[in-house]
Amino acid sequence: ARALTPQTAETDAIRFLVGTQSLRYDNQIHIIDFDDENNIINKNVLLHQVGEIWHISTSPADKGVLATCYNKTSDTKVMTCAAVWRMPKELESGSHESPDDSSSNTQTLELLCHLDNTAHGNMACVMWEPMGDGKKIISLADNNILLWDLQESSAKAVLSSSTALEGKGQLKFTSGRWSPHHNCTQIATANDTAVRGWDTRSMRQIYCIENAHGQLVRDLDFNPNKQYYLASCGDDCKVKFWDTRNATEPVKTLEEHSHWVWNVRYNHSHDQLILTGSSDSRVILSNMVSISSEPFGHMVDDDELSDQEDQHQEEKIKEPLQDSVIATYEEHEDSVYAVEWSSADPWLFASLSYDGRLVINRVPRALKYHILL
Repeated sequence: ARALTPQTAETDAIRFLVGTQSLRYDNQIHIIDFDDENNIINKNVLLHQVGEIWHISTSPADKGVLATCYNKTSDTKVMTCAAVWRMPKELESGSHESPDDSSSNTQTLELLCHLDNTAHGNMACVMWEPMGDGKKIISLADNNILLWDLQESSAKAVLSSSTALEGKGQLKFTSGRWSPHHNCTQIATANDTAVRGWDTRSMRQIYCIENAHGQLVRDLDFNPNKQYYLASCGDDCKVKFWDTRNATEPVKTLEEHSHWVWNVRYNHSHDQLILTGSSDSRVILSNMVSISSEPFGHMVDDDELSDQEDQHQEEKIKEPLQDSVIATYEEHEDSVYAVEWSSADPWLFASLSYDGRLVINRVPRALKYHILL
């Protein structure tokens, strides 16, 4: 397995979706519900009979709707296609009940529509408009950016605009993210060693970081609380943080992994917390407080301090907190292809390795209280 996503529209129950990559069997989407109080994982399985799943993403507005990129094998070649699906009604909301063995017949996904890419090439990923009503999605296919409108309750996808990456050689996008800022009019894409920004209204390029990494860029993520801040990671084992207004040099670089970094994710509520997953089989949680939206910690109310304390406090406020690695998680024995924060609980995250192992972890309690108090 390499495809993992939180159920974005579910903000009460802790729920993740995992897509499998089996050549021998029908592929599946596993709906993973985590019961926080009792520390129990419950699982429901949906059949995804069209092929192995390379990427999965969920609608920000409708708990039942998701998109997958999957391999379709015809006689001569393998194509990566994309489709939008609906899960069965009774599985839409996160529930803590485990299905009874008698009733746990594997159910199938309902196909809503295909994102037709016959003219555009292999799909790398599908992104939903972050704050949207679940009607706008962008897919990256080879060197094309395709903006789709989902109509008739997502049963029809109409291509509303597109653009292609021009240049020498076989250009292909590896991944992309839709920015939550600027009224959701910008996306960032990765191709080869470059990171590019695009305006979704004009479909024009607005910035380009030519050699963002020494080797292939694998993943991107926007800081949810700070405009212009973007994280990237890649095969040079590095994680880099950029200010896209002046992207000649990264603002910060993390060099903690010893192999390709597949995934980087900002915490949705506390943007100093950064998760990364790598082929070194490790998940690393870092505290990048110096470039977060609260680099100096919380300000202390003046009335509560005596004069001496006051001076001391002022000095303390001027001194920014240090960036550090909080924890390294070594529960995986294979490449970690995906890490994701829960949409419902900001202190909880999941990681997925290629052998199909899903691990759920919490931010260490001491750090949680340090951030909150």
